[in-house]
Amino acid sequence: MTSQADETAQSTRMENIPYDQRAKITIERKGQTVLIGINRPYIDNRLDPDATESLARAYYNYDRDPSLRAAVLFGYGDRFSRGIDVDAYKAFAQSGKKMMDGPGFIDPLRRTRPALTKPLVVAVHGDTWNMAHELFLVADIRVASEDTEFGQDENTHGRFPGGGATVRFPREAGWGNAMRFILTGDHWGAKEALRMGMVQEVTPDRDAALAKAVEIASKIAACGPLGIKTSLASSHMALDDSETALGKLDDQYRALYATRDFREGRDAEAEKRPPVYEGR
Repeated sequence: MTSQADETAQSTRMENIPYDQRAKITIERKGQTVLIGINRPYIDNRLDPDATESLARAYYNYDRDPSLRAAVLFGYGDRFSRGIDVDAYKAFAQSGKKMMDGPGFIDPLRRTRPALTKPLVVAVHGDTWNMAHELFLVADIRVASEDTEFGQDENTHGRFPGGGATVRFPREAGWGNAMRFILTGDHWGAKEALRMGMVQEVTPDRDAALAKAVEIASKIAACGPLGIKTSLASSHMALDDSETALGKLDDQYRALYATRDFREGRDAEAEKRPPVYEGR
C-alpha cells in the first residue's frame, strides 16, 4: 500500500485515457472537472486487480493535478458495476503480490493513506453491488438513476464486505438500515437509498444521472479550491475514529479467503446451487 511520504509527492497533470475496449478505466477531462469511467461491461464492470490499480492511479493523478477541482466516477454499459472479479482477486491473493504497492496510488476504497483531498461525485445506474457499492460510499456526493439496484450481499456467498461497507454503510444509513441489508444480503433500490440518506439525487435514467453528477461537479469546480479542500478535510476529521476499523479490513479478508466456507460460497455461486456453510 502507499506510504505517508506519498502525500508530499509533486503535482502532476492527469492525461486523458479515451474510451477503448482495452481501457479498463477511462479518463476524460472537461475543463476543471474530470470524468473517470469503469469500462468492463463484458464482465458486468467487475474490477480485477489491474482495473482497481488503474482506478487508484487515476484518483492519485486527479488529486495531484492542480488544474482539476472535481471528479465524477461512472460506469459504462447496462450497470455501474457488480463489484470485484472474484476469481481474478483470488488468483492475485494466492500470488503473494501486494495491491497498490508503492507511490502513485490512492486507494479508491479509502482504507489507507493517502486519501483523496478533492471532491468526488459518483453517478450510478443498474446493478451497483458489493465493492461497487463501497466505491459509491466513498464519494462525497452520490447520484443514482431510478433503475439502480444496490447490493451488499457478500455474506450470502460466504464472504463479508471487506471494502469499507461495515464502517461506512452504518455511518451513512444508520445501524438498523445497514444491518438489514448487510446481514440478509437483500438488495434495495434508488428510492430506498434516498430514504436512508445515501443518495442525494435520483434521476429518471442513467444519462440523466451522469449529467446531474457533471452539473454538480461543475458547480463545485467554480468554488474556491482551497475552501473546498479545507471543508473536506475538516469534515473528515470528525470521522477519524473509523480509521482503526478500516485498517483491519485487509487482514480480516485474507483470513476469510482461507476458510472452507469461502470456497463453498464461491463454488455454489459458480454452480448456481444453494451453499452449505459449516462455519469453518
